[in-house]
Amino acid sequence: MDLVDLIAEKRFLGQELLTWLWYKSDERGGTILLPSAGDIQVVFEKHMLLEYGEGEALEKAICQGLHTELREARTGLVTGKKLEQARIMLVRGEYEFHLTLKGSLFEFRSVKLPKTMAGSEEGEDQEAVEGRLLDRVGLYEMALRTMDELFRLFLQARLGPEWPAELERIRTWINKQR
Repeated sequence: MDLVDLIAEKRFLGQELLTWLWYKSDERGGTILLPSAGDIQVVFEKHMLLEYGEGEALEKAICQGLHTELREARTGLVTGKKLEQARIMLVRGEYEFHLTLKGSLFEFRSVKLPKTMAGSEEGEDQEAVEGRLLDRVGLYEMALRTMDELFRLFLQARLGPEWPAELERIRTWINKQR
């Protein structure tokens, strides 16, 4: 099996991750408990892409609106569409990140980092430039580490003995959206 076939076969995992994250976020009013960081905010906002079918029969639906108005996306889940891409706001501690996550490839797009004091420093000397660069690298690492931890939580749930019960709660949540 080549890499392209493997990616196509496993794309469901990222789609399930996005659906699970949306459910977990909605379950606790926008927060998810990370063992290493406590409660973080995970808010699905403004933009989602859902897919249905495969190959040439693949259909895509773009859903846009405010967090509370993503009714079309919720209805899409009811009709069997898979959540393929979502715009997410992550708040961890004092830092707020905005990113788009494409589920099939676990690909990050349009990552917007929080503003920091290093960004407001004046001066173009080498130390100031290096400081801003290191600050940005650290923020990217924090965003990636947070998503890795969320993925780890998902995999623990998905591979654990409690998955059938969790899946039933997700199905109930999806059907409640009608």
